[in-house]
Amino acid sequence: MTATTTSSRPAWVTDELVAQWCSWVRQDVTRHGDSVPEPVMAVAPYDLSPIAPVPVCAPEDVAAAVVRARQAQPDWAGTSIARRGEMALAFHDLLLERQDQVLDLIQWETGKARYHAWQEVGQVAAIARHYARRARHYLAPRHVRGMVPGLTKVKEVRVPKGVVGVISPWNYPLYLGIGDVLPALLAGNAVVSKADSQTALTMLWTRDLMAEAGLPTDLWQIVTGSGSVVGTAVVEAVDFVCFTGSTATGRTVAGRAARRLVGASLELGGKNPLIVREDADIAAAAAGTAVAAFANTGQMCIHIERAYVHEKVYDAFRDELVRVTQALRLGQSYDYSVDIGPLVSPDQLAAVAAHVDDAVGKGASVLAGGRARPDLGPLCYEPTILEGVTPEMAVHGQETFGPVISLYSCATDEDAVSLANQGTYGLSASIWSSDLREAGRMAVRIRAGSVNVNDGAAAAAGSVEAGMGGMGDSGLGRRHGAEGIRKYTESQTIAVQRLMPLGPSPKTSVASFVRRTNRQLALLRRLGLR
Repeated sequence: MTATTTSSRPAWVTDELVAQWCSWVRQDVTRHGDSVPEPVMAVAPYDLSPIAPVPVCAPEDVAAAVVRARQAQPDWAGTSIARRGEMALAFHDLLLERQDQVLDLIQWETGKARYHAWQEVGQVAAIARHYARRARHYLAPRHVRGMVPGLTKVKEVRVPKGVVGVISPWNYPLYLGIGDVLPALLAGNAVVSKADSQTALTMLWTRDLMAEAGLPTDLWQIVTGSGSVVGTAVVEAVDFVCFTGSTATGRTVAGRAARRLVGASLELGGKNPLIVREDADIAAAAAGTAVAAFANTGQMCIHIERAYVHEKVYDAFRDELVRVTQALRLGQSYDYSVDIGPLVSPDQLAAVAAHVDDAVGKGASVLAGGRARPDLGPLCYEPTILEGVTPEMAVHGQETFGPVISLYSCATDEDAVSLANQGTYGLSASIWSSDLREAGRMAVRIRAGSVNVNDGAAAAAGSVEAGMGGMGDSGLGRRHGAEGIRKYTESQTIAVQRLMPLGPSPKTSVASFVRRTNRQLALLRRLGLR
């Protein structure tokens, strides 16, 4: 079944609303300069029509945005965590109340199916609620034993980094654009975000909503423009960088941050594996694989691109996956009648088609899909299953970032784990089995930041109390959970010495002080104390 729409721009989006959202773009310098950069005009995936002109910042605008953010940050850091949490909960409520607006914007800018757009709303709401309730716990001072028991009182406290730079991609403009901003703000920081040029309106709409929820005006600055110019300016000016994107760009970001001795959190690419054990529920595994491979039209860093299936159930799994995949509804619509939407851009469509065509040209077989569907929309591409993929094919080891999965047969669990660990990525993985204990033993042997058992990808990503991130070429650091907010802080030790100073007193010789201290150290050892 397919569905189409002939309308691209949502009817309720007026030029006045676009202007209101774009007023959040920080252009302090270029607005008053001799030359103003031409606005950027993204293209709507549904019909390739221009979306709306969005102002473009210069590096000087970024510097001005950081100055404004830095000036606003101390007052915010002095605001109680409870008050910050109230703002996040107010945003949570407004987001759920106005979700149809942002769902339309996400679809307009990315083309994704409405359910996949809604998943962003649900995830951001969960993040806002979680950190509003748990930030105080995650950031609470920690009392530790001092150097001299009873005389040295020590605690570790968390202090904000200052100004956090968030550079987010187009594929999840609400979740990745806002999900990292919320914990940074709740930790007491100011934020400067670089909106992706394809999806700037989603972020600007959200900034407008955050203002309505009570966020101070200058605390979250938004800049726009190319990554090479504006993104670089952000990295060169802030106190911590949160970046989501390609591994190649992530290396550049990490290098620039390292030269400035500022921290960076990087979620990068993936070539994520899925294992189907001999004892798996085949129907459930096939349905879960289709979701994990084709959700968001395969344009997500944690989606499954390769499946290793035990040879005894390979045929049954393959046939069921083909059946499930061919039943998916491909098309474009502003309602829930579509399962898979178009790709985001002509370049993305070309990249996906190139991987499939290269594989077929070198001997791979197409079990389902494998072709563009311009009759449904200019960027529609059928969910595709490949068989017979070999190492010389680009799709074998390179990230496709589209609705394509390759199937491989394996003889043992050992083979499956070994194959899953091939390559340099390590972001997400999946195991399907009726033996949860054995699946758990396999999971810890897979090099991936998250391993889902009897789920494709969402179980770990949606569990916001647990960290999410990559190993190897898939990145550094974690979002979600304790680390997802603590990374935006510095650990500071405060030690108070009482009654007597450390070291020998004026009336004691150094030699006698050393002898006495040595006896104390030996006693502590015998008592089993640190």
